Amino acid sequence: MPSAGRSLLAVTMGEPSGIGGEIALKAWAMRHAVSTPFFILDSPARLDALARETGIDSRIKEIANAEDAPDVFPHALPVLALQHDVSAVPGHPDHANAPAVLESIDRAIAFIRSNTATAMVTNPIHKETLYVAGFDYPGHTEYLADKAGNGSSVMMIASDLLKVVPVTIHLPLAEALNRIDRKDILYCARTVHAALRDYFGIVSPRLAISGLNPHAGEGGHLGTQEIEIISPAIEELRRDGIDVKGPLSADAMFHEQARRTYDAAICMYHDQALIPAKTLAFENGVNVTLGLSIIRTSPDHGTALDLAGTGRASPASLIAALNLAADMAAGKAARAAPA
Repeated sequence: MPSAGRSLLAVTMGEPSGIGGEIALKAWAMRHAVSTPFFILDSPARLDALARETGIDSRIKEIANAEDAPDVFPHALPVLALQHDVSAVPGHPDHANAPAVLESIDRAIAFIRSNTATAMVTNPIHKETLYVAGFDYPGHTEYLADKAGNGSSVMMIASDLLKVVPVTIHLPLAEALNRIDRKDILYCARTVHAALRDYFGIVSPRLAISGLNPHAGEGGHLGTQEIEIISPAIEELRRDGIDVKGPLSADAMFHEQARRTYDAAICMYHDQALIPAKTLAFENGVNVTLGLSIIRTSPDHGTALDLAGTGRASPASLIAALNLAADMAAGKAARAAPA
């Protein structure tokens, strides 16, 4: 267990044919930019070979216990070996690695639950590979909601410029539009409001909620969801004492002046939220899963199979995810500390 004030982050392998290993090696090589020690659940042999093949100036050291990671971290990247074998060719996913990918995630969760680690940072997975192996979840977020939550979660994309949350996530657009309902908006907004206080230290969070239709429905002329679903949810949130405005036209709520008026924006569907987030902070945006029993962040990019093995992948988003996870853990600890 980490000693008081000694934080430790557990990093998952992600898809071994993607860039996860490379950016983890680079993040350690740039450890002066990382606020908290971390270890990775991966194959030591794979990472050692990857460092040599890509020319990344990084040392690794296999550890037997996660508790050893903080002492090893200043000198080498601590690697806790997986029980499942990993044999990966950069850029070419293999469903045979699915058990190792899931083992890495599950053990990271267990380390946090045992207070060995304070938060987890997940490298991107290749869902199609896992589907072949029987993975029965739309994505990483939903898997974590089942394993470390109550089955529901909220995905936030966070950067210094914007924190944004989609109410619906990994659904076909036509289905997502039909799934917008008051209950989900309320759950999402309440979860985000609590997280802004508990993890980000915002005493009185301000939320902005988008409409679904162009111009937020134009008073019902371009759609009635704002009148029938979104506005009633906003009114209920206000009765709860939450500072919230909307429904806002999504095409006018993300410019610089508008962003100064709220702490987090809630949108109705995936691209409505992620297009502005990735436009503003493509290199250093962080995917945060809220509503779990643990803290989880992730780089806001995919496996980048086309870059894997080249050594050119940027670790910026992983470094941002590591630092945000550490900040969230510190915020949680500060809020729990006696006055």
